[in-house]
Amino acid sequence: MSNTQSSLLLQKQLKELSKHPVEGFSAGLVDNDNIYEWEIMIIGPPETLYEGGFFKARMTFPKEYPLLPPKLRFVSEMWHPNVYPDGEVCISILHPPGEDKYGYEDAGERWMPVHTVETILLSVISMLSSPNDESPANIEAAKEWRDRYPQFKKRVQGIVRRSADAL
Repeated sequence: MSNTQSSLLLQKQLKELSKHPVEGFSAGLVDNDNIYEWEIMIIGPPETLYEGGFFKARMTFPKEYPLLPPKLRFVSEMWHPNVYPDGEVCISILHPPGEDKYGYEDAGERWMPVHTVETILLSVISMLSSPNDESPANIEAAKEWRDRYPQFKKRVQGIVRRSADAL
């Protein structure tokens, strides 16, 4: 897929999200001259530890999009088993297409060109609702979530409070 085709697809997805916003997040360009770099605001899902939080993230698309997945990284502070300490989100649909060399994920769980910004962000919101501690990106957060849940909850509540204060 050429750069022109990928940029047209991204422009179409951005326009669609502008016309028909999806509850739980908003998306826009970091710089109007670069369709490959998006700024995302994710609202902490109701009835989760992240409820009431406003989390900024960046989504960076490769020129080969939609054949290859974008990267999503929280810019806001985040403490979650499926978010690396540097903020990068680790969920199956953001992993390159094909078979998982470690055999953990089925090819059908990984990136497919049918995914859109909307499906990615809905998956991230779902991830916030129910962490996967079987294959953590942040081992410390996963251990705390599993073994010291009250401590995990208190830490996340502090992050949520600070995220709301940062607005």
